[in-house]
Amino acid sequence: MRAKKTAPPEIPPDPFHERTPPASRVRMQLLGGSFEFECGSPELRRLVDWAYAGLPSHKLAAVAPRLRVRLALAPRARPRSRIAPPRVETLSGAGLLCGTTSDSDFAVLSPEQRSALIVVSQEMLRFDYYARYELIEFAVFTLAARSQGLIPLHGACVGAAGRGILLIGDSGAGKSTASLHCLLRGMDFLTEDSVFVAPDSALATGVANFVHIRCDSLDSVPASSAALIRRSPVIRRRSGVEKFEVDLRRPEFRLAPAPLSIAAVVFISPQPARRGGLLTQLRGREAVARLQKDQPFAVSQLGWKTFKKRLGLIPAFELRRGRHPAEAADALQGLLAEGKLPEL
Repeated sequence: MRAKKTAPPEIPPDPFHERTPPASRVRMQLLGGSFEFECGSPELRRLVDWAYAGLPSHKLAAVAPRLRVRLALAPRARPRSRIAPPRVETLSGAGLLCGTTSDSDFAVLSPEQRSALIVVSQEMLRFDYYARYELIEFAVFTLAARSQGLIPLHGACVGAAGRGILLIGDSGAGKSTASLHCLLRGMDFLTEDSVFVAPDSALATGVANFVHIRCDSLDSVPASSAALIRRSPVIRRRSGVEKFEVDLRRPEFRLAPAPLSIAAVVFISPQPARRGGLLTQLRGREAVARLQKDQPFAVSQLGWKTFKKRLGLIPAFELRRGRHPAEAADALQGLLAEGKLPEL
């Protein structure tokens, strides 16, 4: 007599896979925080390494907050049914629980627990640029800012000898091009797009992994640098704009080894320079008003009032376009020259 097959339990003993260890773990010091990435597959580990491995370790305090990010692959797709939607599967990581389908891509964060769970579908793995920036970077940046009370700013930052210049401007104003020319002449590169500032000390940190350059910007750089950039992969933004993604973790580039103390704020304008030169100094109140208008999300943060007071002590300028983009780098490098800016 045949034994009857035992039906699988409706609720398995480990429904959220909480006792399943990640395929790999890696610790990295980023944005002042000590991050532990728990990666559920080799593909996800490669995404993390491609984004953050080999960057300088930035510390903003004596004790860095410990932050956890778990990356998990969405469940494999099951055969489609004509009469029912995709099955919801359960996952967990970094102290968080979730239900997801095979088509899901999302990041869920708990600032209080200093943890995040990122779920990546097989389809999203084909688009590593979007997985890095829209999922992993979102989680890393948000946890770092919330755990340390940092002011997040949309801007670039370059510097020298521990002092930095915060570059603010609309998309297309020339932040990346100006930053690239500063980089090519040996200045410290902090970030091209997202700057995080400690409101009380005005110390700025960022992720200096890549710079994104439009093809039409290559005419202004030396031939050897243009050849290197052209060998870089091309990414396509959601807007449809295509750019070279230049990996800066190379010996010829100098990345800021530590957070930079903001010594000046420069608003980049697409308008042509006046006869008096590219740089025009702004009054303190005007600079604060411009920054508040340009950075509404930063204004909503708890540390904004403290940062606003600090900002009033920092010299601010408007930088207009010259005949050649290298002139912008000349002006910025000149600002950091000895005696040009006050010590704060």
